[in-house]
Amino acid sequence: CYPIMGRLVPDGKLPSSDRIISTEELAKYDGKLEGVPDGEFEGYATHPIYVAALNKVFDVSFGGVPMYAKDGPYNRFAGKDASRALALMSFDPKDIENTAIDDLNEKQVKVLMDWVKTFEEKKGYPVVGKLGKKI
Repeated sequence: CYPIMGRLVPDGKLPSSDRIISTEELAKYDGKLEGVPDGEFEGYATHPIYVAALNKVFDVSFGGVPMYAKDGPYNRFAGKDASRALALMSFDPKDIENTAIDDLNEKQVKVLMDWVKTFEEKKGYPVVGKLGKKI
């Protein structure tokens, strides 16, 4: 189970980490929805917020709401493939919108991999899908 704002969401209620998420679907989870969700996400304390990095889609609403929700400092990454921006440690809109990582140098790739490791291990954000693009 994952703690979420005083509630627990059972592992079985989380979306499959194997599902393919399009960039259009990813964009729906941008942290700007308010209120308590219903339907597929009934039982969640807040609407899911997704951030993609290195082809993995993380639900950062599990502990990351203050950072990724509307008005949060990292909201600019919510609903997006933030791989390039994370690798470059950049808030520049051109780096957030450009998802290409094939031109990154070895050091930048390591920074990106460190971000993914942080999301998985330190923050414990569940992986709720993958982008299905070649990296």
